[in-house]
Amino acid sequence: MFSKQEAQQLKQEFWTAFGKSFPRKWILYDTKIKDFSFKFFADNKKAEVSLDLEMKDELFRNAYYEKIWSLENMLEEHVGEFYKDEFYTLENGKVISRIWVSKDDVSIFNKNTWHEIFEFFVEKMEGFERFYYEYEDFIKDV
Repeated sequence: MFSKQEAQQLKQEFWTAFGKSFPRKWILYDTKIKDFSFKFFADNKKAEVSLDLEMKDELFRNAYYEKIWSLENMLEEHVGEFYKDEFYTLENGKVISRIWVSKDDVSIFNKNTWHEIFEFFVEKMEGFERFYYEYEDFIKDV
């Protein structure tokens, strides 16, 4: 097991290695829609790429979620099988809507799985980005 400091150091090495291995600008928060963002996540059990809808106004959040959901088949063509939760609860208790893809049995604390995580991140985030750019005008029209 790692100390808190060792774990933090390994996480920092992981994200630095990812940035150096795949040096490109991802869309992430630059969607031009407030509280509508793409995210990378990795921990000791899995890696995820997600689309998070974090609008405080539930009506707006639901409207964007329904827009994305109406494009379900197109999204699946871009990212493969995905999960969705209209009322996803974050660790801090905040409720958001989330659509995500996940890769199990990898760990940010196991350098032997880093390349596998990096490849997963690139493939899935590129799929999310292609989907977003293709349907951006439709999605933004709420």
